[in-house]
Amino acid sequence: MNMLNAGEKRKVAETIKEVESRTDAELVTVLARRADNYLYISTLWAAFLALLLAPLMQFLPWWIEYQQAFTLQWILFIALALLFRWRPLTMVLVPKKVKYWRASNLARRQFLEHELHSTENRLGLLIFVSQDEHYVEILADRGLAEQITNESWQEIVENFIREVKRGKTGEAFIHCVEKCGLLLEEAAPATVVKNELPNHLVLL
Repeated sequence: MNMLNAGEKRKVAETIKEVESRTDAELVTVLARRADNYLYISTLWAAFLALLLAPLMQFLPWWIEYQQAFTLQWILFIALALLFRWRPLTMVLVPKKVKYWRASNLARRQFLEHELHSTENRLGLLIFVSQDEHYVEILADRGLAEQITNESWQEIVENFIREVKRGKTGEAFIHCVEKCGLLLEEAAPATVVKNELPNHLVLL
C-alpha cells in the first residue's frame, strides 16, 4: 500500500467535502504509515535467537574460551537486533494478531482525538487505514451504528482492500469515501450547514 501523492490527497479532501454537503454526519479519514514501531518484537526475536547459541557452545572449537563464546552471543544479539529493525523484516516477524491489535487501538485513539464521539447527534465516522499493517477499519458513532449495519461497513472495507491490492490506493480511498457517503446520506441526510471537523486526509 503506497502513501498518497498531493493530487490524490486533494481529491480525497474534495470527495469528503462533497459527501458532507449531503449529510449531517461528520467524516474523517486517517492514513497511518504504521501503528507501532514494534521494536520490542524485533528485540525479543534477537534475544531469543542469541540465547539459542548457548546450547550450541559445546560444539564450538576447543580453543574458544567461555568468555569468548559469551562475547559471540552478545555480538549475535546486537547484529540481529539491528537487522530486525529493517522495516520489511520487522513486519514479517510481528504476528498478524499483534499488528491488527495495534492498528485497531490506534484507530480508536484517532476516533477520540478527532472528537468524533462528540459530534451533534453522534454522527461521527472514521475511515482508518494503516499502511504497514495492511489494515482498514471504519468506525461509526452511535447515531450511525443504530441505522447502518456492520456488514455494510465491512463490504466497503473489503472492496477497499481489493482495490489496494491492484495498486489503486488513491482510487480506493475515493471510492471508499463515496460509498460511505451513500450510506450516510440515507441514514442522516443533510438538514443543516455544518463542518465541525477537517475535510483533509489526516496523515500519521
